[in-house]
Amino acid sequence: MKYFKPLREFRGHSRYAKTVKFSPDGTKIVSSSCDKIVRIWDVKMGKKIQLLKGHSDNVNDATFSPDGNMIASCSYDKTIRLWNVRSGQEIKKLEGHSNNVTRVQFSPDGKIIASSSWDTTIRLWDVISGREIKKFEGHSGEVIDVQFSSDGKKIVSSSRDNTIRIWKVQSSERGSESRWHINSVVRTRFSSNNYFAVSCSHDQTIRIWDLTSGREVKRLEGHLCTVRDAKYLANDQTLVSCSDDKTIRLWDVKLGMEVQKLEEHCDAVTGVDISPDGNTIVSCSNDGTIRMWGPL
Repeated sequence: MKYFKPLREFRGHSRYAKTVKFSPDGTKIVSSSCDKIVRIWDVKMGKKIQLLKGHSDNVNDATFSPDGNMIASCSYDKTIRLWNVRSGQEIKKLEGHSNNVTRVQFSPDGKIIASSSWDTTIRLWDVISGREIKKFEGHSGEVIDVQFSSDGKKIVSSSRDNTIRIWKVQSSERGSESRWHINSVVRTRFSSNNYFAVSCSHDQTIRIWDLTSGREVKRLEGHLCTVRDAKYLANDQTLVSCSDDKTIRLWDVKLGMEVQKLEEHCDAVTGVDISPDGNTIVSCSNDGTIRMWGPL
């Protein structure tokens, strides 16, 4: 079991930082913010490399492509934008959602982008052409999150209708539904083996569920406010979560118990990510900062 300590603080966003993600090689991070700007940072130096400007409203999410050469971002301005990491130039603008685009992710092979939106849909886009190739409908409320499985065959979505749905990428069938939370589901992620998913909610819980049976197998409780994000660490044995209660917490999944609490942010912690080597946690917050955490 790894324990973590503060390493570095990144400052630059003038408003809330919404999400933060590592590049595939772990040398950079990308952050999104309510200041309408996407920032790329050098992990080792702690300095900004690029400012990606073009969105006309809050940027909800930004993520690297699997090869690390592109970034996809999404915004309240209803668009998804693709950027060249090296030059910082906008490559393409994807339009089709009729409301706030909440989350965006590349497929593992980098050929498809999945997006979620307040228009209650999930959409798939061809990266090369920028065209919409599929639309999934079934949620009755705003869709807050969408994530690919590691094999790219499925996506999982979460919504303000309190449900989680699993969709087959190559199928047009309505996604299977799990209704386990008593409030909006904020974030959902697959485990590395795709057998389980973890979900976070306004009901202050983190829940782990079996994708085969649809059964809840673990419930983690301890956060005092909305849980904003959670991600597996160390072969799905440890979970890292963050919350509006200003904390980041580490959980032993097997025991179902909290093993460490990190308290440096002075406002809601809105996102976490894990470096590819599993040795570093990065977090972002409504305090406008990004913080990096390393092993004790």
